[in-house]
Amino acid sequence: MSKRWYQENRRDHWRREAKSKGYRARSAYKLKQIQERFNLIRDGDSVLDIGCHPGGWTQVAVELAGEGGFVVGVDILATSPIGGAELLIGDITDQETIDAVSGIVPGDGLNAVISDISPGLTGRYDTDQAISLDLSTMALDLAATMLMPGGCFVTKVFQGAGIEGLVNAAKQRFSSVTRFSPTASRSSSSETYLVCQNMLPNFRGEAARMSAMEQLSSHLEDVGIVVRDDGDKVESKVGFRKISKRDV
Repeated sequence: MSKRWYQENRRDHWRREAKSKGYRARSAYKLKQIQERFNLIRDGDSVLDIGCHPGGWTQVAVELAGEGGFVVGVDILATSPIGGAELLIGDITDQETIDAVSGIVPGDGLNAVISDISPGLTGRYDTDQAISLDLSTMALDLAATMLMPGGCFVTKVFQGAGIEGLVNAAKQRFSSVTRFSPTASRSSSSETYLVCQNMLPNFRGEAARMSAMEQLSSHLEDVGIVVRDDGDKVESKVGFRKISKRDV
């Protein structure tokens, strides 16, 4: 760990604030600022947090949804129990995990899907941005299948090639799509958040017959970006384990 990294983190206002308020990560304040601007999560809402580890966003979602709400978080890494939330360990790209989430979501579906998911950074910006875009698009596809009409979706994405493909796919599924950069984001970060409100009961254009991932792939081809498959597979955790809020 470099001396510069240590000094920067000691001076980080949002990191100190999160620690003092009992949040597990400084990113909790990113969701708080998104909420302050857009009022996405309301009392009694059902919320899914994709890529929830270490749990900062889940903590905020529990606060916002209140005692009458329902919050479930899922990640390939184990997240320590959070009072008021159901936690699943699993890969959200696996059907087994998706079925597990669907099996515990109450009522007609979700009111909000939130995702601060990030790739395991390689240090190569183009690679990291492409993986982040892929993860965010997967999250959009999942949100589109699990949200009730009128529901909302927010995901982190790194600025760069192909982002317009994700934005366009979102605009065909939601009546309002906005890019927003919380002040709690590091000034050196290229991250932004795609805030999607009011999911449409009937998707527009290509979204009526294509998944968001298919739309993104088509967009990348149109702008001359070749998606290369080197055949190197990254093994992810298979299956899931449930951590019940009743066991906290």
